[in-house]
Amino acid sequence: MGSEVGPKPLISVVTTVRNEEAHLPQLLESLLVQEPPFEIVLVDSESRDRTYEIGAEFARNHPGLLQIVERSGSRGIGRNEGVALARGEFVAFIDGDCFADSQWLRRIREGLETSPIVAGRTITVGRPRYGRLERVELYQSGFDVTFPSCNLAYRRALFRELGGFDARFITAEDIDLNLRAVVAGAAIQYRPEAIVYHHVRATFLRFLYQAFWNGYGRKQLTEKHGNLWGRYRVRALITGQRGLVAWARLTAALSGYVTRIVTGRNLPPANRFEPTPAAAADRADGPASRGPR
Repeated sequence: MGSEVGPKPLISVVTTVRNEEAHLPQLLESLLVQEPPFEIVLVDSESRDRTYEIGAEFARNHPGLLQIVERSGSRGIGRNEGVALARGEFVAFIDGDCFADSQWLRRIREGLETSPIVAGRTITVGRPRYGRLERVELYQSGFDVTFPSCNLAYRRALFRELGGFDARFITAEDIDLNLRAVVAGAAIQYRPEAIVYHHVRATFLRFLYQAFWNGYGRKQLTEKHGNLWGRYRVRALITGQRGLVAWARLTAALSGYVTRIVTGRNLPPANRFEPTPAAAADRADGPASRGPR
């Protein structure tokens, strides 16, 4: 007789959103068709549009599938809240301005069978050509640790052991988490067939704004982990800047980096995952809970 195949592990899909009324329906519809079992944990950072209402309506229409809470703070705070509420053996992160390929969770789950961390391929959608620029990679022990948390999955136990996302980061909290994971001995498996589509920034100004804060976050990384310049592929970084758009992004990022040097203070290395009392209360309250404004 052949060996019996056990039930597939539950994956908790965690997403943090703020003012994503335009994109959230597409994200939620793309998650509906994923391979079960899974649940969705949606953390709204006090949106000023109908983001929360859209999520709450989805939760009512699909009982037991989605729980939604409202928490202010950084993306790290929101994602840590989501993981504290999660029930799955694994957590998969996706952003509110993204939507998933129909095979996304299936491919993520396949990777998690052999690796505690799986990163998928993120494809930008939209007409502006600045959306096609590659990310600035950073390597630790042979692993690219810059895989973004818009398409990233962790074994939940490892996530908690690492202390979760460091909520002090403005950006680059996902790079910090991946870096700490690899230093602790974990491997990151890249699954290019686990595809998430990411809407490009609507305007060039928003694109430069994002690049500025990305540079700011990279400086926070050096404050916490020491000099990281030796782990960048500097030659590829310089030669890869082709065209005015690429150089504009690099200039904005360097401006953010310098701004952190001038205005910031070094981050201490310690970081622990501490589920908040609010998260525990929301787990008891049920699938939809709105925090105080």
